[in-house]
Amino acid sequence: MYRFAPSPTGDMHLGNLRVAILNYLCSLQDKSGFIVRIEDTDKERNIEGKDQEILEILTKFGIKWDQLYYQSENLKFHRQLASKLMIDKRAFACFCTESELEAKKENAKAKGIAYRYDGTCEKMSDEEVLACEKPFVIRMKKPKETMKFTDAIKGEVSFEPENVDSFVIMRADKTPTYNFACATDDMLEGVTFVIRGEDHVSNTPKQELIREGLDYTSKIRYAHLPIILNIEGKKMSKRENESSVKWLLSKGFMPEAIANYIISLGYKAPVEIFTINDAAQWFDISKVSPSPAKFDIKMLEHINREHIKLASSERLATLSGLDENLADLIKFYTQEASLLNEIKQKIEAIFAPKNIPDEFKSECEIIKSAVNSMNLDEFQSFDEFKKALMSSTNLKGKSFFMPLRILLTNEQHGPELSELFPLIKGNLKEILK
Repeated sequence: MYRFAPSPTGDMHLGNLRVAILNYLCSLQDKSGFIVRIEDTDKERNIEGKDQEILEILTKFGIKWDQLYYQSENLKFHRQLASKLMIDKRAFACFCTESELEAKKENAKAKGIAYRYDGTCEKMSDEEVLACEKPFVIRMKKPKETMKFTDAIKGEVSFEPENVDSFVIMRADKTPTYNFACATDDMLEGVTFVIRGEDHVSNTPKQELIREGLDYTSKIRYAHLPIILNIEGKKMSKRENESSVKWLLSKGFMPEAIANYIISLGYKAPVEIFTINDAAQWFDISKVSPSPAKFDIKMLEHINREHIKLASSERLATLSGLDENLADLIKFYTQEASLLNEIKQKIEAIFAPKNIPDEFKSECEIIKSAVNSMNLDEFQSFDEFKKALMSSTNLKGKSFFMPLRILLTNEQHGPELSELFPLIKGNLKEILK
C-alpha cells in the first residue's frame, strides 16, 4: 500500500506532485493500492478549500485513490496509542515548561553543543507523575540501539541513539505531533511503502521507533527522493512560479507532460515521451538517482509540445477550450509555440477582427472580396488557391502575400501559408469576414 499525505496549508508544488505521482506509479506496478491522507491536524495553518484543490489537481493528472482519509478523524486513535506507549513505559509525561527548555537550549548553544533533552521528567516515579498537576507533553523514550533502515534510493541509513532524542509525540493540548500522527496512521492504514522527499529522512527513525514501541511488526519500506534544483542549481523555492503546479497548469502545460517530466527527473527513462501508465511498465524506484535533479522549464516545454502532438481531439478541446475540429490546427501551431495558452491565442487571433495596417487596407479589401466570390471547394492546394486569387486581384509580391498573411493569421509573420491553408480552408470565409 502506497500513500500520498499532503497538508492543506498551501499550494501544491512540484515536490509534492512528484511524491504523489511516484507513489501512484509504483502502486500501479504491484497493485497493492494507493491512498490519499489529508494531514489536517495543524488547524491554525490549514487553509479552507485547499484539500479539495489538492484532490482536483490529482484528478487532473489521472491519479485515482482507493481510500481518502483525513488525519484529524484519527485523533481518538492517536490518544489511545499514546496512552499505550506510556503504560508500556515506552513514553513518558514531560512537565518541563517552554521557558525551562529554552534556558537549557541556550545553555547548550553557549557551550557549542547540540541540545538534547536531558531526561529530567523521564526519571520521575509514577507517584510523582500522578501528583503533578502541571500541563504536560508526552515524549518518546530514546532508542537504546542504533536505528537502521534500508532506503530504496539511498541504501542503508543509520542513526545513533543520541541523534534521535526523546522527542514529543503528543502536545499539551492532547493533539499529536507530525511524527506520531504520521507513524500511527501509516500503521493503521496498512501502508507498506513510503516514497517521500529526503527532508523526511531524519523523521524515519522516529516513526520506526514509535511503531516498534507499539509492537507493530509489519515492515514498511522507504524511498527518499532527492531535492529538485532550479536552473541555477539552487534548491527550488516554493515562491518560484515554476514550482507551483497551479501556475504550470494555468500557463498551458498539459498534466501528462508535467507527469512525464517529473518521472524523468533523475531517472533514465527508456523513452523520452510517455504517460504514467507507460512508465508503470518499466519504472524502477531503486534506479532514481540519489543526486539532486535540476528542473529545466525549456525541457518541459519541449515535452509539452510532443504531448500536444500526440493528444486526441477531445483531450485538446478539453484543455484548450477550443473546438474539437481545430485539433489539427492546435498541433500545427506547436511549430510556433509550446504551451496551449500561447497556441490558443494564435488560433483565436485567426478568427478575431483583423488589425490591418493602413498601408495594406485597400489590398485586404480586394482580397476579401475576391475570396468571398470563390468556390473554395475547387482548390486542392494552396498553390491553386494562390494562383486563382492573384489572377482575380491583380496583386503580387509583397502587396499580395503580406495582406493575405494578415487576413489569415492576424500577424505579419508566421507559419508557411501553404501548410496552414489546408487546416483553415473550411473556415476561410468565417476568418475573412
